[in-house]
Amino acid sequence: MANIKSQIKRNRQNEKRRLRNRYYTGRARTAVKKARAAQEKGSLETAQQATMEAVSALDKAAEKGILHKNNAARRKSRLMRRLAAMQKNPVK
Repeated sequence: MANIKSQIKRNRQNEKRRLRNRYYTGRARTAVKKARAAQEKGSLETAQQATMEAVSALDKAAEKGILHKNNAARRKSRLMRRLAAMQKNPVK
């Protein structure tokens, strides 16, 4: 346990940030999983909706510095590529 005042404050700040980061990472991760699942099922409309929500969650995480912007861009690109392929060859 820290004895120095500044370190005690730093520990409090780190814990707050850790919880905030977990919220946004978890949100992005869940949204991506839902989008992938919707794309697997084959319903184009729900897949589009879920993909847009995932893109939004990834953007927010990148904006806050929780995910690197290139990491978010790569994940969004993969999702959009799968969605485009799905639109091209719709499952019957």
